Amino acid sequence: MATVSEQLRRAREEQKLDIYQVAEITKIKTDHIRALESGNFDIFSAPVYIRGFTRTYAATLKLNVAQVLADLEAELGRSEKFAEPPPLSPRPRGVLDFLTLWLSRLNWRIAVAVVALLLFLVLAVAVIRSRTAPANPLKDLGPGLYQPPKEKAGETLPLPPKR
Repeated sequence: MATVSEQLRRAREEQKLDIYQVAEITKIKTDHIRALESGNFDIFSAPVYIRGFTRTYAATLKLNVAQVLADLEAELGRSEKFAEPPPLSPRPRGVLDFLTLWLSRLNWRIAVAVVALLLFLVLAVAVIRSRTAPANPLKDLGPGLYQPPKEKAGETLPLPPKR
């Protein structure tokens, strides 16, 4: 029994199509077509891509799609990478998951109103504080006089030389 990759390559060669023509018809990258024909499924990130590309490729070549996909499932079941189905249990949830869930349930109209109200209150408190604080904290001080230290009294700065 021929593998799926041999079936696809043989059908393409019988119809005298090259890889570039098949890529143009199916809109599948030539690298992926080469990987399907060589049986190198490791370049695909998930088995869903292998199944989808194989289905499209087999339909384009007018093969029995159901039979080709059944053969593909048998081949994928024998490989270690694609034999295991993805885990059905959810992964542990973290803080970011909790926050995004909470934000998605938030009624945004109410949230915007509450934030606007809080902003208004903060601005009102700031305005009231600015009016009750003295405008110029230095206005009640008397004139400031410079008084040299007692031990250096009488000391003067040198005069510049005359020209």
